[in-house]
Amino acid sequence: MHVRPARPDEAELLTGIALRAKAYWGYDEAFMAACREELTLDAAAIERARTAVAEDDGRVLGFAVLTGAPPSGALDMLFVEPELIGRGIGRVLFEHVRGQARALGLRRLTIDSDPNAEPFYLAMGATRIGSIPSGSIPGRELPLMELLLAPQAS
Repeated sequence: MHVRPARPDEAELLTGIALRAKAYWGYDEAFMAACREELTLDAAAIERARTAVAEDDGRVLGFAVLTGAPPSGALDMLFVEPELIGRGIGRVLFEHVRGQARALGLRRLTIDSDPNAEPFYLAMGATRIGSIPSGSIPGRELPLMELLLAPQAS
């Protein structure tokens, strides 16, 4: 498995991964319909952000999206194909984003986490600093996580 930049022509593929990974947590059709727009990537979004994919033998296993400029950035998305969750792909993508963020001079990453993903982010070293309203579901609050980044060693 290796991590590489996403290509704009992979937008539909990555959107599919995001939707399947979100549905993995048992959300109903109405919930999934409400968050479809927020989970949809297009070529322009891939070009604007730093989007990375984990790939093995030509198959995209998952992806992550990093945005922001020093001193602060955000891990906007991190999704893995549902049948591969728990196999370390999320960890590889997270570590890639952490390294990329440090190299860019970011000192802090925020993550608007799905409640089901909060334990993963805590295990990766993030802390919960509050909550934030969902961009898709009125009245729903999401864990707001923060990852402080040490400066890159020279």
